[in-house]
Amino acid sequence: MTTRDARSAERSAVKGNGAGRVLPPAGPQRVLALAQLSNSVGDGAYYVTSALYFTHVVGLSAERVGLGLTVAWAIGSLVGVPLGRLADRRGPRGIAVLLALATATAVASFLLVRGFLPFVLAACVYASAQSGLGAARQALLASLIPAGARTGLLAHLQSTLNAGLAVGAGLGGLALHAGTRSAYLGVFALDAVSFLVCAGLLWRLPSVEPAWVDRPAGRVGRVGRVGRVGRVGRVGTSPRDGRDGHSGRGSERGAAAGVLSDRPYVLVTFLNTVLLLRMPLLSLGIPLWITERTEAPVWLVSALFVLNTGAVMVFQVRMARGVTGLVTATRSIRRSGLVMLASCMVFALSSGVSPWIAAAVLVAGAVLQVVAEMQHSAGSWQLAFDLAPADRMGEYQGFFGTGVTVARTMGPLVLTALLVGWGTPGWLLLGGLMLGASYAMGPATRWAASRSPEQPGGAGQQEGTDRERSEGTRREGAQDRREGGAGRGTGGTRVRLASAGVAAAQGAEC
Repeated sequence: MTTRDARSAERSAVKGNGAGRVLPPAGPQRVLALAQLSNSVGDGAYYVTSALYFTHVVGLSAERVGLGLTVAWAIGSLVGVPLGRLADRRGPRGIAVLLALATATAVASFLLVRGFLPFVLAACVYASAQSGLGAARQALLASLIPAGARTGLLAHLQSTLNAGLAVGAGLGGLALHAGTRSAYLGVFALDAVSFLVCAGLLWRLPSVEPAWVDRPAGRVGRVGRVGRVGRVGRVGTSPRDGRDGHSGRGSERGAAAGVLSDRPYVLVTFLNTVLLLRMPLLSLGIPLWITERTEAPVWLVSALFVLNTGAVMVFQVRMARGVTGLVTATRSIRRSGLVMLASCMVFALSSGVSPWIAAAVLVAGAVLQVVAEMQHSAGSWQLAFDLAPADRMGEYQGFFGTGVTVARTMGPLVLTALLVGWGTPGWLLLGGLMLGASYAMGPATRWAASRSPEQPGGAGQQEGTDRERSEGTRREGAQDRREGGAGRGTGGTRVRLASAGVAAAQGAEC
């Protein structure tokens, strides 16, 4: 894809995001959204029926199901990084397709499970493939979508995800109502087919060349399937960093240690994991609080879930529109921490009052909670991409994504102790923890950005304003003229999109 194509794609994406369209513009953005919609419908049906399927149909105890899934997701969180690194080395599209097929196979194997050990093995394959698929798809998105359009597209994908989950949950509800073995098997078959469709959609995307690291020489380049080396930025011969010959993370030692050697990025991921404790709050913390500590009707648990899902579907794209760089991302996360603190304080007020007052207070707290969720999501997406090196996007996104697994694994223990055990003081402690993590994200992001001068969002980096983008376009055009036009005369080599906008202003090339 040429530089002109990249600029056109960014203008189209930004225009579509500004219009607040339900679906992103036609092209790779829409294909990614349809792939997300496909597997989220299957996942929605799976989530609401899987526990009862494994206990009532397979015959496992609830304790064994919980143990097996915990082991599976723990393994999945560990393999997400190496699978993301594999996507960097072999190309994100092909790896994403293979992992979608592996997920479909794992789901289909659940239909044949009749004991605990086969269940654990199938669950480990499922969790590992899901974790790797998330990392590979993020790397694929980073390859095809200009930097200035990624957060807006991710907002579209989040809305699509919630819509698909809602549809899938409705289909799963029909299976629960039927209560037959055939109905449960139909849900798992639907989930497997949904990942097959996802794989087919991902295969329709343009092929992008993988990242390649010459470890002995410490150089980073791009290779096609026939081994031809392309360029990323101005790849020098310095044995330090693959990007523009500067020192930094690309050193031989850093490359060998992987993402864990990048301490600033690890810190950002840790703080984001703390903020992700909001995920089990809706599915576990609030239901337990309603049933154990308030007089509110139990059906409110479902109503609050619908409220959260609907709000994300309608408002996530609009909420993410103002996040264009590191400064606006950290600002959005700080606001989310303040709103989350307010939400926790409101939730705490629902104890010890009449049922309908408690219900009204819980609805108000849920509204604040979903606002904080959308603000945090928009900011964290921007940080995950802007602070990761372009040649190791899959590896870094795989590591950043482990925060979701850790939050879902540790969250139930933390939230049960704080909310059910401590009551109102627990809510206040949780809100303070969220606020502290959100404000610590600013210094952590500045540390991560300043450690590499050429990193997008590095020291002295300004926001992605129109002036900066126009300057980047002029520089890109000048570079095109010097090189005889990017994307022409490449002999068929597939060219991975360099980051537009902020990265273009720093002299990145296609």
